[in-house]
Amino acid sequence: MGTGSGKAQTRVVAQFALLALAWGSSFLFIKIGLRQLSPTQVTLARMVFGALALGVLVAITRRPLPRDPRIWGHLAVVSMLLCVVPFTLFAWAEQDIPSGLASMYNAGTPLFAMAFAALVVAGERITRDRFTGLCLGFAGVVVIIGPWRGLGAQHDLLAQAACVGATACYGLAFAYLRRFVTGRRIPATSVAFVQVLTGALIMVLAAPWVADQPVDRLSAPVVLSMVALGAFGTGLAYVWNTTVVTAWGAANGAAVTYLTPVVGVVLGVVLLGEPLVWNQPVGAALVVLGIVAAHGRLTPRAAAEPAAR
Repeated sequence: MGTGSGKAQTRVVAQFALLALAWGSSFLFIKIGLRQLSPTQVTLARMVFGALALGVLVAITRRPLPRDPRIWGHLAVVSMLLCVVPFTLFAWAEQDIPSGLASMYNAGTPLFAMAFAALVVAGERITRDRFTGLCLGFAGVVVIIGPWRGLGAQHDLLAQAACVGATACYGLAFAYLRRFVTGRRIPATSVAFVQVLTGALIMVLAAPWVADQPVDRLSAPVVLSMVALGAFGTGLAYVWNTTVVTAWGAANGAAVTYLTPVVGVVLGVVLLGEPLVWNQPVGAALVVLGIVAAHGRLTPRAAAEPAAR
């Protein structure tokens, strides 16, 4: 391997690590933001800072924006499914459950994407491997909830249901994106900017009704968390994801999904002192195993299939 190739590979590894840290730490930043902000205000801040970061990147790289109004319409739908709704659901849920637990549910995104793609994308179907993966993933969600321990307080159960709903939104968004946007040769950075910008505009316009909670003087940790959540976890993370997938392929790039809950749980336990029950990491491991199985990694005869993330 040449020196240039080695340096390029090192950059990809570094961006893979940053991506896992960005997506895994997002749940920590949400939790900190909720100390002084409402869930919708957290979403508003996340979208605005994310749009600013991606806007600067688009300007620097001079990426063209789509001109077809239909693409903007499709990306507006994607923005609601991939940003506005799930971001708000996760923030609402984290008012009642640990950030690490929320990150575990997020790991199921590729499984939902696979299931929805089978319904809306031509040529996609549920193979034996994918069916096995979906079953393992569903079992993992059940284990995370731990029904044998009792369902606990109603607000905790509703919060966990909101996390599942947010993850389902992600999966539907990826299927929709693949059905109506992918293949039109629009730069990935431009797609990300338009969808985040659209979501930011929606939140700004809706703020007088959905994000009007009085805000006192914000603390530095809350402000920095919102900047990091938007610019780092919603803006730059998309660029790093594109780089990793381009260099390693979708299936290998999707391995970041395995690390996201690990980062989320470790940060929650170490920095926030969140509790961790044995069934939660076991369930998350089953979800990850389901993703691996769905991509044929447990059957030597099968070649790895592209991942949703």
